[in-house]
Amino acid sequence: MASTETGNDHAVELIVRDVSAPEADGVGISEEITPLLTQTEKPKINIFTISYPRRKAGEQVPRLPEVEKSSLTQFILWVWSGSRYSGLLCMALSSTIYFVMGVLSDVLSVQSIPLFETAFARCTIILVSSYIWLRRSGQPIFGQANVRNLLILRAIMGYLSLMSFIYCIQRLPLSQTIVLSFTTPIMATIVARIILHEKLKIADIGGLACSFFGVLFIFRQILTTQGGLVKSGEASNAYARGSNHVYAILVGLFSAITGGLSYCLIRAGAKASDQPMVTVLSFGLLACPAAGICSFAFEDFVLPSLYSFPLVLVLGVLAFFAETFLARGLQLEKTSKVANVQYIAAALSQLWGMSLLSIAPSFGRLVGCLLIVISVSCTLYIGPDKEIE
Repeated sequence: MASTETGNDHAVELIVRDVSAPEADGVGISEEITPLLTQTEKPKINIFTISYPRRKAGEQVPRLPEVEKSSLTQFILWVWSGSRYSGLLCMALSSTIYFVMGVLSDVLSVQSIPLFETAFARCTIILVSSYIWLRRSGQPIFGQANVRNLLILRAIMGYLSLMSFIYCIQRLPLSQTIVLSFTTPIMATIVARIILHEKLKIADIGGLACSFFGVLFIFRQILTTQGGLVKSGEASNAYARGSNHVYAILVGLFSAITGGLSYCLIRAGAKASDQPMVTVLSFGLLACPAAGICSFAFEDFVLPSLYSFPLVLVLGVLAFFAETFLARGLQLEKTSKVANVQYIAAALSQLWGMSLLSIAPSFGRLVGCLLIVISVSCTLYIGPDKEIE
């Protein structure tokens, strides 16, 4: 039965065949259906239908070039990752870098460069490196609007601490300056308790006291010979130095206090912006031009020689990484704990000097190094506190 319907421009033809028709009609049906089955279409490809060429047993499979990371790079990325111990390890790495800088300065120094000029060179490298870091990472250069006041205060406190520390180096014996500089972790812990409301445990206070007593044991003999601890027979010589010596010591304490304030501002700024690099850049923005002005105003400019110029660059790059890891450590961990880890630089410098026989081993130095190693090891073993944010 067939029927045809026409309407406008379209024609539809309906053909109905009886199922009970003879087998001869089945041939016609199959002839009409067969072209539909044999029609060539593009096969659909998925992951299960792709055929891979067979390779011989001894033939190597070519691989895409992969960037292999060295073990040192993997370790640094692991330390930076923000795990449970990242804050303590970042501060330990920062202190180790400062120790390496001291070793390089003693071993490879071939030219005497003024302190302000040295500070200017390092601050310039810190400024340029931190700027490139932030530009490549797509972070705001001057930080977010809500943390700019913190960054400005951080830059001012860091600059005052640096300038007063340089003044102490010029006016005081080196041992006294080092001892005064190692009061900075104590000042940072006190300021963090007052400003940041950080909780202090007995273990934190004991660790800081143990490490600082270790520093006193290390430099006890030098302090007595250089007049830091005045004997009765040398009272007249100490009085002859007048009030300049006392004034220099007060400046050293001021350097420690401003340094402690700077640590707390670094922690607050890094946590607020979630980017420790902006605190490093803010310090470089102020310290670089200020150190340059002081260098040309108070000292004679010394052009680095061909041999000392690479050393200046290397020390500047190391200073940048040291400041970066310091800011990251303060961002991740409580101030009292990371401040205690800083004392490891004093122990490493003494152990290095005694191993090279440039420093005579003594009972006081050995006891001091042992106290610092025990204190820092206990801090690392106890680990960070479990804080609920």
